Amino acid sequence: MSDFKLHPQLEKDCVSLSDLKLSRLLLMNNKDFPWCILVPRINDIREIHELSEADQQTLLMESSELSRVMLQIFKGEKMNIAALGNMVPQLHVHHIVRTETDKAWPNPVWGYGDGSIYPAEEMETLRNEIIAGFETAKL
Repeated sequence: MSDFKLHPQLEKDCVSLSDLKLSRLLLMNNKDFPWCILVPRINDIREIHELSEADQQTLLMESSELSRVMLQIFKGEKMNIAALGNMVPQLHVHHIVRTETDKAWPNPVWGYGDGSIYPAEEMETLRNEIIAGFETAKL
């Protein structure tokens, strides 16, 4: 996985938080919505079914743990998970915490607008909280 290349659009829109067993964990730099992305660190994969069975299971475990951590940190009511890939062909799985008070509710967050970016200090705090949430799971 050392030659892994993250799609330029994901590099532009996100901040890298950590590398898990399979995936790179990203935080979308959009303060309007608590939004993380898992990107399996395997080049030239577009769909989940292209992963080995073991990697599919690992991705599911990472996704489930990320959902738990995000709902806890952001006090969410619902977790939206999607692997769309319409604009970025590299396999990546969005995890978005939704609440009835968020700016786009009940509509999708896609196309809602550019959103505001996280200040550096808040970004670092979120990084630490999310990573700490994963440490108990040992993924």
